[in-house]
Amino acid sequence: MAADAIALAKEGVDAFSKGDWAKTRSMTTADVVYSELATGRRVVGADDFVELSKGWRSAFPDAKGTVTSALESGDTAVLEITWTGTQTGELLTPTGDKIPPTGKKVTIPAVQIVRTSGGKIAETKHYFDLMTMMAQLGVMPASTRA
Repeated sequence: MAADAIALAKEGVDAFSKGDWAKTRSMTTADVVYSELATGRRVVGADDFVELSKGWRSAFPDAKGTVTSALESGDTAVLEITWTGTQTGELLTPTGDKIPPTGKKVTIPAVQIVRTSGGKIAETKHYFDLMTMMAQLGVMPASTRA
């Protein structure tokens, strides 16, 4: 049911925000596919998805996602999310470089497209504004808007 797709997708954001990895693992299919379009990272499998998620929480231990709107179509939910957090841990980049803790807070707009199957999350495509995050961390200049 569509409402179940939205509820499940929101539950996934909540589990991440709480760092509840057992919940995260239990609500995803064994072969879940997670793609971060901003970083180019893509993982397949519940264990790899949890490990990638732990990396974000290690860099931003207080990370929290707030769902601001949700739409559905069949077994797919689309969430608009505002991520907030403070970078107090090392941030591993997709190239393997590490950004040392900056102590700076970030507020990042994002969208997740979450496909469900059998009452579990089967695929998530996560779109977020990486450039804004890097500018807020002070590791690249903020853009100037005309």
